[in-house]
Amino acid sequence: MSLDQRRQLVTQLVESSRILRNYIDHRAKQRGTTRAQWVVLFRLRAQEGLSQVDLAEVLELQPISLVRLLDRLVEQGLLERRHDPRDRRANRVYLTAAGRKLVDDLDELRDAIAGDVLRGIPDDVVATSLATLREIKERIKALSDADTGVVAK
Repeated sequence: MSLDQRRQLVTQLVESSRILRNYIDHRAKQRGTTRAQWVVLFRLRAQEGLSQVDLAEVLELQPISLVRLLDRLVEQGLLERRHDPRDRRANRVYLTAAGRKLVDDLDELRDAIAGDVLRGIPDDVVATSLATLREIKERIKALSDADTGVVAK
């Protein structure tokens, strides 16, 4: 593979990522949510009861940014904060019944987006692409750690 093709691949990854984020943002807005809210809700479904600090770390968000996002989700009745019984200063975050229902409904939308975006692409190509993207992701994380001391998650 030529250097030009490698550059094109990186450029396509960056551009495709941006376009996909915009497409997901548009589809999320139609459901009255945001992509940022999806990320929080999906993570909490997988790891309910995380502390706000741990959730911010897992999501790679600044704690203050997460607090504002959590405030909106609490106001919407989608999640609740509970005091950590082991640390009075900390809160743990849990989905409400409405939040759980929304995440389940968003699964359908996530499946529809994946179907739309990957329509016509053979399964073996998707599998190979997924393996390649995971390898690229791990390489970027390793380079970030080695070169700058910054952890790319």
